[in-house]
Amino acid sequence: MTDARLRHGRASLALSFFVQGVTFALLVTRIPAIQDRYGISDGLLPVFLAAVPILAGVGSVVTEKVVARVRPRVVLRWAQPVVLLALLGVGAGSEVWEAALALGVFGLSVGALDASMNMMGVSLQRAYGRSIMLGFHAAYSLGGIAGASMAWAGAHWDLSLLVSYLPVVVVLLPVAFAGSRWYVEGKQEEELLGAERGKAGSVSFKLLMPLCLVMCFAYIGDSTVSNWSAKYLQDVLGSSEQLSTVPYNVYMVTTLLGRTVGDFGVRRFGAVAVVRFGSVLAAAGFGVVAVAGGAWVGMLGFTMLGLGLCVIVPQTFAAAGRMFPGASDTAIARLNIFNYVGFLVGSPLVGALGDAWSYRGAMLVPMVLVLATLVYAKSFGAEPARYGGGHERPRTVDVG
Repeated sequence: MTDARLRHGRASLALSFFVQGVTFALLVTRIPAIQDRYGISDGLLPVFLAAVPILAGVGSVVTEKVVARVRPRVVLRWAQPVVLLALLGVGAGSEVWEAALALGVFGLSVGALDASMNMMGVSLQRAYGRSIMLGFHAAYSLGGIAGASMAWAGAHWDLSLLVSYLPVVVVLLPVAFAGSRWYVEGKQEEELLGAERGKAGSVSFKLLMPLCLVMCFAYIGDSTVSNWSAKYLQDVLGSSEQLSTVPYNVYMVTTLLGRTVGDFGVRRFGAVAVVRFGSVLAAAGFGVVAVAGGAWVGMLGFTMLGLGLCVIVPQTFAAAGRMFPGASDTAIARLNIFNYVGFLVGSPLVGALGDAWSYRGAMLVPMVLVLATLVYAKSFGAEPARYGGGHERPRTVDVG
């Protein structure tokens, strides 16, 4: 495989991560508007919100079976347009059943999309012979910031969901589809037989389980910030309504910054050291949030959280690929399910503890869970444990 083809494949996959970041942010940041448009009651809303990650988990499981027969790049090429069209369907409907149908399609296709994107990212990282996985997730974070900004503009100017979503889909759909022409997978992956690539029996769940727990813990932390940072700053730390919207934006920006430089850290110090550092920093961030006496100290804690949590998920996918090089697609599809498990558990867990005990105390639970990642950090060093920087002899030319 030529260096130019690898570079084109890397750029096109980064574009897909970016598009998915935009799409997902446009959905989750406009949930109040979706609820108002369809007249969904407060009691029914959690059912809709829970259905999306549950169906995404189903989509990830189905993808595990599909990629035994077709390439992950084929799944990704068709899943991404479906996700975009489902987003448009959410904005275009008027009846509750239409919202349910659109969100159902969104959930199933986003599971396939997340799984296939990370399968390809791990495959390309293997071909490069050094860490590039964090860069793909940095593109996702950048897309999330862009999508959240578009959603803010739509809410600020009181635009309908359809008016907000339509221009985005019209622009991104052909761009993503055109970019999919340059999708590539690593040479070693292409040389594996289809039966071996999809064989479930070659993935030991016992070996994979530590990574599954880490993935779940990381998304419990992430969903805590996504769903409770604004309420925490306003209700617990006494900030203004306007200031309470800042922590999530700060979290997203620091996530982008951390992922942008994270690959250099992995190359220099190895994945185990980077994951340990990120876990300690994220746990310290939760601790600062829990004891903060004012809004600005609380925002410092959320900043630390962004810098710490951002490295864990990409490295977890990369570790699964290294652990099962002959069946990485299967391992990643299964690992991806725990993304949605963490998302489902995190927000209700913190809310229940906050109501029953205190929101300060509730912040200690994700702190402990993220800190537990240290127990499983050695799983990130499975041979070949690291990429580049003297930790591993490169198997291919460095294509930059």
